Amino acid sequence: MFVGLHAGMLVVVAALLCSAVRSQEATGGRFVCNAIPPGAEPGCGYGPTGNRVQSSSIGPVEDELRNTILQLRETILQQKETIVSQQGTIKELNSKLARCEAAADETAHAKSRGQGSRRKEYGKNTMGDLPRDPGETIDQLGKTMQSLKGRLENLEQQSLRLPGSTNVSAGGVSALTPLPPELRELLRQRLGALETQLLRKVAELEEEKSQLYNETAAHRQRTESALNSLMERITELEKSNNAFKSPEDFKVSLPLRTNYLYGRIKKSLPEMYAFTVCMWLKSSASPGIGTPFSYGVPGQANEIVLIEWGNNPIELLVNDKVAQLPLAVSDGRWHHICITWTTRDGFWEAYQDGERLGTGDNLAPWHPIKPGGVIILGQEQDIVGGRFDATQAFVGELSQFNMWDRVLRPVDIVGLANCSAYMPGNVVPWIDANVEVFGGATKAALEICEDRAFDS
Repeated sequence: MFVGLHAGMLVVVAALLCSAVRSQEATGGRFVCNAIPPGAEPGCGYGPTGNRVQSSSIGPVEDELRNTILQLRETILQQKETIVSQQGTIKELNSKLARCEAAADETAHAKSRGQGSRRKEYGKNTMGDLPRDPGETIDQLGKTMQSLKGRLENLEQQSLRLPGSTNVSAGGVSALTPLPPELRELLRQRLGALETQLLRKVAELEEEKSQLYNETAAHRQRTESALNSLMERITELEKSNNAFKSPEDFKVSLPLRTNYLYGRIKKSLPEMYAFTVCMWLKSSASPGIGTPFSYGVPGQANEIVLIEWGNNPIELLVNDKVAQLPLAVSDGRWHHICITWTTRDGFWEAYQDGERLGTGDNLAPWHPIKPGGVIILGQEQDIVGGRFDATQAFVGELSQFNMWDRVLRPVDIVGLANCSAYMPGNVVPWIDANVEVFGGATKAALEICEDRAFDS
């Protein structure tokens, strides 16, 4: 439309310029406008009736004006081509913006369906020409932005080179005008909207990439933790099963009377107002079998002790108070012994091979067993966990050391002694993982009931 209007104006101006003749009247000069036939070449030399007038007086001027008109026509054609090219660019930008808006709508719709569906949509190519990987997508978006900015700069530079008006200088050179403000503003708005959409898409992809990384790291940590726990459990089972058929079928051997061979129970005791301790032991040491076990706490190394020292009978110590027990186990055979005690009146019982051989009272009455101490097998403690005396060391073998926080019934003790019942201690159970040995003490496989039957 604008091209046609400019062309019409140029034809009219050319006609006016070329049909001007100067009158020779006395009143002065004047211009007379003549019409020219449609489709005729603009120029001078047409009469009032539209016929070509041959005049020798219009020569160089007519040629100069004709050249100017031709230049203007070429300029108009160039402007037309430029505007068509710019319209194509605008259409391309509009198409790109529409795709970005569609991608933004799809992303918002995917977010509303939750994290799970959004992870599924992550693999879709929502912008047609974007890669699926978030890092590649961000790079591609950056390149697209740079390309669009470069194209806008090219358009601006082209607009500065385009002649856009009919003002002609004296030398016949047309003046230069910039791109129309409306078109420039439209391009800037479209490019700004497109840049906003692209930046929003980049931010969403960055956020999703960060969330995926965090989820992957957390999942990896949980998996590694579970695998480590499983490996530790497998290692424990392998250690136990390599030596023993079951975790409780083993014995601790203390062959020498020294102050450095001993075993230690990893578990400690809670506060207790009664207890039962049972074990199998085998010893032929003389004089005295020594200390099968001791329990010491801060401030009282002799909280619970079972000891046979020198020619004295076996003694039970509770809070450093002593009761002598009528037990005899130094014949080199396996014997099952159980000791019970309650804080009420300090009442105690002593069992050997399922038979109750002695009872008594007033052994540390109303005294609670203190918690948090150390249980040592084979040594008597002068300080908690140490300072052993070789003359009080146990010499022989121990197995099935179990401890309960109550007094067991006689029928339960008989069942343990004749191997008709298995009842691990609820406070200290006899299992391989719960017993450590030091100084040359050893652990070996033992099925106590079979070994006892063979021993008898």
